[in-house]
Amino acid sequence: MEHMGLLSLIPPLVAVILAILTKNVIISLFSGVFVGILLLVGGNPLTATTGMIGDYLFPQLTDGYNAAVLVLLFFIGGFVALMEKSGGGAALAASSAKYIKTRASAQVSAWFGGILIFFSDLGTPLIVGPVFEKIFDKVKVSREKLAWIIDSTASPVAVLIPFIGWGVYIMGLIRAEFDKLNIADSEFSTLIHVIPFQFYAILTVLLVPLIAFTKLDFGPMAKAENRVRQTGQLYWPESKPLRKAEEMTEYTNGSRAILIWLPLLVLFVTLFGLLISKGFPVTPVPGGDFRVALSTAYLFAAITIIILMIVYKVKKFNEIFDIYTTGMQKMVYVAATLVLAWSLGKVIAEMGTAAFIVEVMKGNVPAFIIPAILFVVGAVMALASGTSWGTFAIMLPIAIPMAVSLDAQLLVCIGAVLSGGIFGDHCSPISDTTILSSTGAGADHIDHVKTQFPYALLNASVAFIGFLVAGITGSVYTLLLTVALLVIAVFLLSKRKAMPTEAKASA
Repeated sequence: MEHMGLLSLIPPLVAVILAILTKNVIISLFSGVFVGILLLVGGNPLTATTGMIGDYLFPQLTDGYNAAVLVLLFFIGGFVALMEKSGGGAALAASSAKYIKTRASAQVSAWFGGILIFFSDLGTPLIVGPVFEKIFDKVKVSREKLAWIIDSTASPVAVLIPFIGWGVYIMGLIRAEFDKLNIADSEFSTLIHVIPFQFYAILTVLLVPLIAFTKLDFGPMAKAENRVRQTGQLYWPESKPLRKAEEMTEYTNGSRAILIWLPLLVLFVTLFGLLISKGFPVTPVPGGDFRVALSTAYLFAAITIIILMIVYKVKKFNEIFDIYTTGMQKMVYVAATLVLAWSLGKVIAEMGTAAFIVEVMKGNVPAFIIPAILFVVGAVMALASGTSWGTFAIMLPIAIPMAVSLDAQLLVCIGAVLSGGIFGDHCSPISDTTILSSTGAGADHIDHVKTQFPYALLNASVAFIGFLVAGITGSVYTLLLTVALLVIAVFLLSKRKAMPTEAKASA
């Protein structure tokens, strides 16, 4: 396998280091691409600049597959903006508030509300948080617990849904690598088969009801819960919540639950109706047909919510249209990230980065341990940089060729990269979803980071074991093992916590 040796590691390393230093994915990926091309052309900066634009960026935009993905992203962006601004999510959650009377039911209800808002990882905290904060105050559950719950149902839920922006973005990265390796498998079916190996995201989502029903709290979260239960104080004396409750009323006024469930119903019926007509799920649906079906579904769903917002006088048509186009504009950043990620993948492929890593690892590192290594590396990268998407963009073009060349479990390796990115992003104090979760819950940001970390570390530890096992077996049933291990860990922690209390009672 041809490669440029240690030089081939420079572009991804530049991207990673700058992501950590600048916290900006665009700058990091752009710099990684430019430095790689500079090395390929022999160090001439003018040739590198013109080559980057003409030979790397332009071809990504003119490629038929890539163009379809970018158009789809704009449809998704417009629809998500309408859903967030319609207030339907808050209305749906508020309508169930009268049934919430216990600490456990409050936590599970917020968890369920976060899952319902699966279409937007950034929308979940700002929709669910303001709705449930007063309910949590009433039943004496801490704001830190609310922040953890909505953070656990933001990106960990979004990464499991293949037909929203997250899935489309990841499929774009997978398809680019499959084309280079002449793999004919559908990126959609591949991502579906990867879902059982997204151990961290699944465990994170499942841990919330486990904690709620077992009443188990440990670490800084236990102290926060005791503070609220015993003193009624919402915050520590030194805490500085990121917002006050009255700062976000837009999501709780003048809307109805139908603005959430009906557009989503239209989306699902349209999507699966078009896919079934193409033979899904019996026969594989070509990627082009899938993207057309998904774009059509999001368009019809957007039209539905626009009509509902007009009928229920939520906003005027001009305001609604501005919201839709603004949502599309927000996807420009995502589109630019994806184009640069494709370009970086092309650069490191030409430099033979994956080939060099494979050559170094072959015979020295057993194939079964590669998913666990990818999980750890992805976690560190995302934790330091605060971005899971940037981590995916850098890691997948390396992980997929590695898995194929070293005969490691491909699906498990992809799941490991996704899990590592989500874990690091989930714990990073500079992650946008972490910050928004603190904001949505009206919690102190540092308090949220400190209380969430032990729970995230528990999930990550179990996920790491899962990747070791799945690296050997490649079996989807490894997921059941990880769930069982998580339940056992929670049971043992709850028993350990109860021991001091029982000792006091006997004394």
